[in-house]
Amino acid sequence: MKLRIKFSKHGVLRFIGHLDVMRYFQKAIRRAGIDIAYSSGFSPHQIMSFAAPLGVGLESNGEYMDIVVNSLTSAKELTDALNAQMADGIRVLEVRLLSDSAGNAMASVAAARYTVAFREEYQPPFLTEPVIADFYGQNEIMVTKKTKKSESTFDMKPYIYACSYNEENNTIDMTVDASSAGNIKPALVVKAIYDYKNQAFDEFGLLITREETYTNVGTAKDIQLKPLGYVGSVY
Repeated sequence: MKLRIKFSKHGVLRFIGHLDVMRYFQKAIRRAGIDIAYSSGFSPHQIMSFAAPLGVGLESNGEYMDIVVNSLTSAKELTDALNAQMADGIRVLEVRLLSDSAGNAMASVAAARYTVAFREEYQPPFLTEPVIADFYGQNEIMVTKKTKKSESTFDMKPYIYACSYNEENNTIDMTVDASSAGNIKPALVVKAIYDYKNQAFDEFGLLITREETYTNVGTAKDIQLKPLGYVGSVY
């Protein structure tokens, strides 16, 4: 049986990388006595895949991983068994049963929703709801994206599905493309906002939380975003 597990990641554990998170779950699954399936071959490993691994330093309320199990009593029992093994900072929120035809978590990712807060000394006084509305209302948002091997300039506007400012919490809320083809980082959007206002930008001042990870149940032209757990069922 294929299962999709939703979990959160907060506190000091936000500083551990993806490979450490994977090893953490492998050990937690063994300690919890989960009847997980293993790959065949000379060096068997737990059948497990993660959706859009989170960057180091980011917190999340919407991380997903897929596993395959040989047997399962109930989703609640599995959730409780895993949470009994969790350290402070990671908690299993939901377990869904997937159909055999469901795509894996990583290949299913289309977008992610983020909340961007600011460290107290980095709170930008120029940010207001009208400023963000004007920024997002532009016909195009040209940015330069740098990687280890290349640098490219492109219009980011089609890859931002929503962007607004919450004046009550002093946060920027955004939903952006998180697919392998797009993969827009929230810091790149915030930098574009600073550039729009001709302000100096320091990424260290950002406190970023991924709120949800989405799949597209529509088409490329008619995008309909649903949480990754939407494709599963309660067991």
